[in-house]
Amino acid sequence: QEKLDMSTYPVESIRNFSIIAHVDHGKSTLADRLLEITGTIAKTGRNKQVLDKLQVERERGITVKAQSASLFYSHGGVNYLLNLIDTPGHVDFSYEVSRSLSACQGVILVVDANEGIQAQTVANFYLAFEAQLAIIPVINKIDLKNADPERVEKQIEKLFDIPIDECVRISAKQGTNVEKVLQKVIEKIPPPHCNTADPLKALVFDSTFDHYRGVIANIALFGGEIQKGYKIVSAHTKKRYEVNEVGILTPNEQPTHKLYAGQVGYLIAGMKEVTEAQIGDTLFLYKQPVEPLPGFKSAKPMVFAGMYPVDQTEYNNLKSALERLTLNDSSVTVHRDSSLALGAGWRLGFLGLLHMEVFNQRLEQEYNMSVILTVPTVPYKAILSSAKLIKEYGKAEITIINPAQFPDKLSVSEYLEPTVLGTIVTPHEYIGKIIALCQDRRAVQKDMLYIDERRVMLKYLFPLNEIVVDFYDALKSLSSGYASFDYEDAGYQTADLIKMDILLNGNPVEELATITHNDKAYATGKFLCERLKDAIPRQLFEIAIQAAIGKKIIARETLKAYRKNVVAKCYGGDITRRMKLLKRQAEGKKLMRKIGNVEVPRDAFIRVLKRQPDK
Repeated sequence: QEKLDMSTYPVESIRNFSIIAHVDHGKSTLADRLLEITGTIAKTGRNKQVLDKLQVERERGITVKAQSASLFYSHGGVNYLLNLIDTPGHVDFSYEVSRSLSACQGVILVVDANEGIQAQTVANFYLAFEAQLAIIPVINKIDLKNADPERVEKQIEKLFDIPIDECVRISAKQGTNVEKVLQKVIEKIPPPHCNTADPLKALVFDSTFDHYRGVIANIALFGGEIQKGYKIVSAHTKKRYEVNEVGILTPNEQPTHKLYAGQVGYLIAGMKEVTEAQIGDTLFLYKQPVEPLPGFKSAKPMVFAGMYPVDQTEYNNLKSALERLTLNDSSVTVHRDSSLALGAGWRLGFLGLLHMEVFNQRLEQEYNMSVILTVPTVPYKAILSSAKLIKEYGKAEITIINPAQFPDKLSVSEYLEPTVLGTIVTPHEYIGKIIALCQDRRAVQKDMLYIDERRVMLKYLFPLNEIVVDFYDALKSLSSGYASFDYEDAGYQTADLIKMDILLNGNPVEELATITHNDKAYATGKFLCERLKDAIPRQLFEIAIQAAIGKKIIARETLKAYRKNVVAKCYGGDITRRMKLLKRQAEGKKLMRKIGNVEVPRDAFIRVLKRQPDK
């Protein structure tokens, strides 16, 4: 493979840009056309979302991981190097988007001519706006028969203050006007501010793991140059490495002699451990330290779920699979955890439910691991009032993730629950239903704005535990799929929280205790009791399944006993004979219930604790 010479591209002729948009507005398709026009990939009918390489992305038709590619394009007699980063559109992966923007000087904001501006469009626009990047608005899918580009242009002008004449109308699928986007990129987006003469300074903005070559780090150079044989140091771990290979991604790896300031590429330097290529880290030459780049603020996990191996002998294999996968997805937080019912495992923090499903799917497909995922929970806080407990924990405010650690109401001055600020963009005919749904989820309306005569933007303050499980699905089904939803963290607020125990014949089952809001306690208790009734096998004695708050029982289901037909031998004769036999049986069952204890089998726990996709 011939190595490329990158020195022919000075800083002035480099453009680094990202493509951002709401989900399904055509980012990856636009990336395909740009790759084809610049000759990076051959023009065939098979180029569908070339940059979505993971199996999970192919199956679901979504982008999960930001991918970069370098394009060569000549415009006005000058050869340009364009570094393109294709980003995901789901709210769960906005962390990938903000990381990609750190390696760019401009963005292409894609808006669907049919759908118009949606919640994620707004969120991504502000990410780019806060990073002070040049923004090129592109209206895609103008070939659809319902497309209304004029309406979308007005929306863009109203919401984002971008003049109408700056919008480019394209159809990425048919390739209409896509050349114009490339010309706009060269005219509008500034070249990176850096110099090859400075000392080496590189930002690691992504990394992947290869079984044969170790860690492959994606880097953006902010100064200097790098080539094979250079000794480099990581600012985060202070470890030294020797560079084995550098190159650019066209989307496949293409080795080069050197990489220069302003370019984006990959680097292999014999990093064995996945934790060494910390995302947001700065690399510099040995003995030439530089001021490290600001890096990224770490992603805040919004949803926690327990993950346990189906069989405890798989624990170590699952551990190594988790370590390798969390390298590629640094936004997952991992804490060791053990449950009385399911054995040793982990409590993982995810950015959202889709993120959790995709993570689970990647574990199954890439590492062949099957796991038990428990129902997602959120982290609560409690402010302690008893001096004894404050002394024990060393601080007055504690975070509760596991219901077993939930402190008693007497020793707490107040409980806090996490909240999020949600933005819903919807056609106006669905407003009534959506407002009712939000009120049902204990949300508080903050703002309501008409974007144009047909679309409304609603802002609500939600308690996080009300939206983690199925809010998004409910919103989509109420609005026939037209409403879009996006949220950001909004801190903690006081809440009336309680711990609910599940009792079997009066004995609490610790594994099934849950923390819930007082208003929702009855519904949650009833639901858990019903699920348990289906999951526990019947015994020879009656089992009472109860949900209790403290001493008060709020829901009950009774699992009937198996019983022998004791009156089968009576035919004819006096009724007192039947009554005697039945009474003796009832006494026996009563005695049995006193001494019998209920063993809940492991698969019953799994059935109750597991997430229900059909629920």
